[in-house]
Amino acid sequence: MGKLDGKVAIITGSTSGMGRDTAYRFAEEGAKVVVTGRNEARAAAVVDKIKEAGGEATYVLADTSDLSSAKKIFDACMDAYGTVDILVNNAGQLSTTPFLELTLEEWTSVMNVNINMAILLGQMCARVMKEKGGGHIVNIGSVAGTSARWGATAYCTSKHAMNGLTAAMARELGPDIHVNGICPGAILTAMLESIGGEKAAEELGMTAMSPLKRVGRGSEIASTVLFLATDESSYIDGQMIRVDGGVDA
Repeated sequence: MGKLDGKVAIITGSTSGMGRDTAYRFAEEGAKVVVTGRNEARAAAVVDKIKEAGGEATYVLADTSDLSSAKKIFDACMDAYGTVDILVNNAGQLSTTPFLELTLEEWTSVMNVNINMAILLGQMCARVMKEKGGGHIVNIGSVAGTSARWGATAYCTSKHAMNGLTAAMARELGPDIHVNGICPGAILTAMLESIGGEKAAEELGMTAMSPLKRVGRGSEIASTVLFLATDESSYIDGQMIRVDGGVDA
């Protein structure tokens, strides 16, 4: 018997990296998974792998910088499974543009992907969870939400906002809906690869500052998301848990 048998989970940004590993882990534990992303080939590959392993999943193509995608994702979940029990706000957009070079267009795109989409999907899913008497929302933040040295202006600000959003959502949606989040450190994903991969983590000092002396894996984030999406974390609420290899230890 899986830890998520009978549960329906939406995981945004789940065609690669941490989101994809979380989709696989949730499916292994019995959840029906709604995979979202912009690339249909990658989305279909994730769903196919889940189904080949005996799980159940569907995908919806969505660009989370376009806020109308929130309803598209929610409606696809309702059409496929008729309910939702878990929402993982994982989709993220990196920005390394310095403050004096930052355009309003880039700022808006980063905020839409990293925080506004989480608000809109959270509202839609929370209404369903309230009606059925429970649910879990897990927001993916970043260590950039705890220290400006890990991110440039737009990205850093959006991840600080995720911390406040998580605490506020927990306060307003409890006691039946649990809302928590994760602050990943340097995780080997496409996002990290886009700025230089493990070499970039070394240059930023994240590898050297970690007692583990390495970057993390998506599966290590997925394990923590799973914990927060089950009753095993029943007395944890409104928290952002660092999964960063101890960079600030």
